[in-house]
Amino acid sequence: MTIEKAFFSGVRIDKVDLEQTLDHCDRFIRTRVPHQIVVVNVAKLVKAKTDKFLRRIINEADLVGADGVPLVWLSRLLKDPIPGRVNGTDLMEKLVQRAAQKGYSIYFLGARLDVVRKVVEVYRAKYPTLKVAGYRDGYFRPQEEARVADEIRASGADILFLAFGSPKKEKFVRRWVYRMNVPLIHGVGGSFDVVAGVTKRAPVWMQSAGLEWFYRFLQEPERMWKRYLFTNAEFFLVVVAELFRRALPFQKA
Repeated sequence: MTIEKAFFSGVRIDKVDLEQTLDHCDRFIRTRVPHQIVVVNVAKLVKAKTDKFLRRIINEADLVGADGVPLVWLSRLLKDPIPGRVNGTDLMEKLVQRAAQKGYSIYFLGARLDVVRKVVEVYRAKYPTLKVAGYRDGYFRPQEEARVADEIRASGADILFLAFGSPKKEKFVRRWVYRMNVPLIHGVGGSFDVVAGVTKRAPVWMQSAGLEWFYRFLQEPERMWKRYLFTNAEFFLVVVAELFRRALPFQKA
């Protein structure tokens, strides 16, 4: 099945919304062949401009969603619209619900051990029919990666949720995707912390207004101010550069 694509500053984003993404996930699982999903937000788009390997991983992924309202707005501004947002946490929640309904098994990898245990506990309570293939924390040495990949493969999981930061999670999957042999791999970043109650997610109105980053800043201003200052400034430059490039004659979107 062909998925229509858009490119912003050389970074691919597929023209899919959340429900379409879920349908593609069902298809991926049925194939029994490993698939990597990536969701791109403003920070990852900016990072991929200078990290060529990350950009390559994104552009070669099996599905790339727009994890951020500003990217949806940008696509409309550039007249190359993406139908909707594919938020990583929302996608994880929907996939857990669908897994419980369809009998898919899930492996949870990442975060602290107490956090990932809490995530499994929360989901087992919420979805009693959910099959948990396994779980473990994300604190292991680089030389242990192969053993972790083998453990995941042996679990027979249909879905792997990987709670690492970017670009660590994308690069981990790239190294071990075929050894793990999981039909659907979704990097969920800090979503385990949200489910476990370690951090709070922004209210819905802030999500819709593209202000989740500001809510995160309010929770940890001393740690986050520099990241968001530079990331948002670089994103503004990306927008200006894209508008200028596409305004030039003989340029394709």
